[in-house]
This record gives sequence, structure tokens and C-alpha cells, in this order.
Amino acid sequence: MAMRYYGLLLGLTFLQLAGCSSGPKLPPLPADGVVLAYGDSLTYGTGAAVNQGYPVILSNLIGRRVVNAGIPGEITAEGLARLPETLDREKPALVILCHGANDLMRGMDQRQAADNLRAMLGLIRERGASAVLVSVPAIGLSLSPPPFYAEVAKEAGIPCEQKVLSRILGTRSLKSDIVHPNADGYRVIAEALATLLRNSGAFP
Repeated sequence: MAMRYYGLLLGLTFLQLAGCSSGPKLPPLPADGVVLAYGDSLTYGTGAAVNQGYPVILSNLIGRRVVNAGIPGEITAEGLARLPETLDREKPALVILCHGANDLMRGMDQRQAADNLRAMLGLIRERGASAVLVSVPAIGLSLSPPPFYAEVAKEAGIPCEQKVLSRILGTRSLKSDIVHPNADGYRVIAEALATLLRNSGAFP
């Protein structure tokens, strides 16, 4: 009897943990749906050879076209300004938004960066696309992302990849310099995003 009770307790605990860990879901990504990778040099692929950035690798992992729309050195205000034209041109079903690294490195107002991300997500939503946010760590001893990434994602009800860039920038073998991954690091990003998309229901 005690063993049966113990097993039931374990089962209930597992279900509770599973329920707590389930995050926001994404609509299924059509086979011909375009994924827009949008951001700065971390999206562009600085630090690795051409076609070794995460968008190319992610495309192979998920079997969808992934457009690389990363511009090195761009801040969130500039990303917000060019987003409408990019969305209208590419017509993505899903946008992976990884932005804010240059704002953080230049010591710019984090509240403004957060508002710019909110505005970008609003534009994405207006055009009927879903979105994923990638947290960018602040360069320092902890390599922790600022809290506003999780807050913005929660407000928007979208999945947020919060750990992969911190892991990469804290691992010498995965980066080309202090702020950019190398080819192996970009592969780790692509694999983490593929897992997030799968767990969020974007594809089987």
C-alpha cells in the first residue's frame, strides 16, 4: 500500500513539474513557411565562415527556408526602423528575434531597448507571423541576460530562448572572440532553437 502511494505521489509530482515547464506554444509551421532570422551580428554570423551562421544550420535541421536578416553593429532602434520593409518583403510565418547586443555593449537605455523589442513584436504580430525571442547576455562576470528579455516575451506570450548565448559566450571553445560564436557555437544556437521550436509545437 505504501509503495502504491509513493508511486502515485511521484506520478503527480512529475505531472506538476511537466505543467510548470510547458511554455508558450507556436502555431504549426507550414512546410513552405518562411522563417525570418532577424537581428545583428549574432544573426548575421560574424565569427564564422559564410553559411556557417545559425540560420543556414537551422534551415537544415527543421526543413524550412530560413532567411538571414542580420546586420552587424545594428541597435534595436535601427532594427525597428528596417523591420516593416523586411517583413513585407519576406512575408515570414515565423520570426526569430535576436537583438539588443549592441545596445547593451554601448550602455544604452535598457528600457528603450525593451520598448523597441515590444514594438518589433507588435509589427510581427500585425502581419500575422509568430515569433520567438532570444535573450542576449550582458558582457560581464555573470553573462546573464537582462531581465527585460523574459519580461517582454512573457508579455507577448511567446517562447524565449534564455540560456544558449550565455552558455556559448562562457565557453571558450564555442566562440571566436569575446562577443561572437564560432562555427561550433552557431551550431549550438541552431540546435537549441530547433529544440525550442519543436517543443513549442512549430513542427513535429
